[in-house]
Amino acid sequence: MVRGSIKLLKDAGSGLSKTLADILVCPLSKQPLRFCEQTNSLISDAIGVSFPIKDGIPSLVPTDGKTLEADETIKTEDSEESSDKHEADGIGSH
Repeated sequence: MVRGSIKLLKDAGSGLSKTLADILVCPLSKQPLRFCEQTNSLISDAIGVSFPIKDGIPSLVPTDGKTLEADETIKTEDSEESSDKHEADGIGSH
């Protein structure tokens, strides 16, 4: 347990640690959360809610969640798909 805690603390200085992001789930839907660098928040795609990250600490209290507009959800999904496509295109051209 101590080793896991040390790893989380080391990663804490760089925003949200990958380890922490992998184990967090939405407090409402219990589905995985996605980290959004643009808004510095965790997004539950299952229910369209964004949870803020304050001073590197995710605020997963249901009342702190912000409902996303349909346009925001589509925009983030489209940007991820386009970045995945660009990455795939870049790999194939080498």
